[in-house]
Amino acid sequence: MISRFESVVANLPAEPLDLGFRRYGLVSACDGGLLEVSGLSAPVGALCHVQHGRRDTLKAEVIGFRNGKTMMMLLGDAVSLRPGSRVGLCGAPGSVKVGERFLGRAVDGEGKPIDGREAVRTAEQWPVGGVRVGALDRTRVRETFDTGIRALNGLTTFGVGQRVGVMAGSGVGKSVLIDMIAKGAQADVVIAGLIGERAREVSDFVEKHMAGPTRDRTIVVAVPADYAPNLRLRGALFATSLAEYFRSQGKRVLLIMDSLTRVAHAAREIALLLGEPGAARGYPPSALSTITKLVERAGNSGQSGGSITGLYTVLADGDNQDDPVVDTARSILDGHIVLSRDIAQRGQYPAIDIGASLSRVMADITDPAHLALAKSFRGLMASYEANRDLVLMGAYRAGADAQLDQAIAKHHALVEYLSQDVKERCSFAQSVSALNDLFTDDA
Repeated sequence: MISRFESVVANLPAEPLDLGFRRYGLVSACDGGLLEVSGLSAPVGALCHVQHGRRDTLKAEVIGFRNGKTMMMLLGDAVSLRPGSRVGLCGAPGSVKVGERFLGRAVDGEGKPIDGREAVRTAEQWPVGGVRVGALDRTRVRETFDTGIRALNGLTTFGVGQRVGVMAGSGVGKSVLIDMIAKGAQADVVIAGLIGERAREVSDFVEKHMAGPTRDRTIVVAVPADYAPNLRLRGALFATSLAEYFRSQGKRVLLIMDSLTRVAHAAREIALLLGEPGAARGYPPSALSTITKLVERAGNSGQSGGSITGLYTVLADGDNQDDPVVDTARSILDGHIVLSRDIAQRGQYPAIDIGASLSRVMADITDPAHLALAKSFRGLMASYEANRDLVLMGAYRAGADAQLDQAIAKHHALVEYLSQDVKERCSFAQSVSALNDLFTDDA
C-alpha cells in the first residue's frame, strides 16, 4: 500500500513547511491595477504578494489608504485575479537591495535580472526614498566633469556633482547624446535608469554598454513603457538608491535617468488613481514634487566625499519648452542642454542649441580666460542666428555690424566645433584647446 504513494511523495516540494503566524488581507475591489485590500495594515511603499491560485502570485505595492482599506497597485497585469484573494507582506518595507554585486548587471525595477544571468544576491539594504541629510552636506561643485563632448566641455562646462537636464522633443537625439556621455565620461560607476522607454532602446543600450571595459562599472535599471506605473516609478527610485549607496562608499557616480518625463507620467497615473485633482495641464502637484525629490538626492556628499552627477533627459511634448515637467526640471536642475529640431534638420549633431543651454556652475569651475572665450563664442552664434535670414538672402551689407561680420567669417568653424561624430571622444583639455584655436587669429 505504501509503495503506491512513493511516486507522489517524491514529487512533493522539498521546502520546509512554514508553520509560523502570518497576517494577511483579502482583495475586496479591483479597478484596473488599483486594489482595495481589507484586513491588512501595511506601510506606504511596502511590497505585498497577492495569491490568486494555489501557486500563482502577483506583486503589489501599497500606495495609500481609504475608508479603513489599504490601497495597492499591481506590479503586473490583473488577469485571473479574483475577489477574496489573499494578500500578505513580503520583504522589508521601504527598502531595496543594493551592493557591489549589481555592477555589470541589467535588472528591472525590483532588482530582478533581465540579462539572462543568475539572480543578484546581496544582503545590503538601502531606503528606497533615500537618506535625508542636512542641506550643508551637499557641498559645492568644485571640479569639472569631462563629458567627452567638445561643445559641452567648452561652452557649458559641467562639474562633478552637478544635476543636468537634456531637454528636447521626441526624435531629436537625446538617447544618442546620453550614449556618448556614458561612454566618454570619467566616473567610477555609471548607473543608467531607463524608465518608460521603448524595449528596443533598452536592448540597444545594454548591448552597447554591457560589453568591453566599461561593463564592470555599469548598472542598468530598465523598466519599459508597457510596465505598471508604480513599477516605473520604483525603477527610478531604485536606480537613485543604488547611486546613493555607491556615493556613500566615496565613489564618483554618473546617474543617467532617461527619462524624467516618464517618471512624472508614472507619478501622475498613480495620483489620479488616488483621486488627486490635476493642476498644471493635468499634472497633480504630487507628480511634479516627485521630480524635485528625485533630483535633490543627487549631488556631492561632504560626509563620504563621493558624488552623484545626475544627467536627466526631459521630453518636451510638442517641442514646448514651457511644458510643466520641463519648467519644473529647469527650476531645480543646475544646468540644462537644449536640443533643437531645427538644428537637427540641418544635419548638425549633436543638435545642441548653445544659446539656450546653460551651466549654472561654469563660472565657478573654469578660469577667466576659458569663460571669456565661451562668452565670445555664444555672442557670435547668437548674432548669426538673429540675422540668419538676412545673411542667406544676401540682404546684409558687410561692414554694418562688426560682430556679425566676424560671425559670418567664422560660421563654418563654429559649426564644426559644435559638431561631433558619435564614436568620437574629445577630452576637456582638447575641447578648451580647440576653443582657444578658434580665436587665436583675433589676438
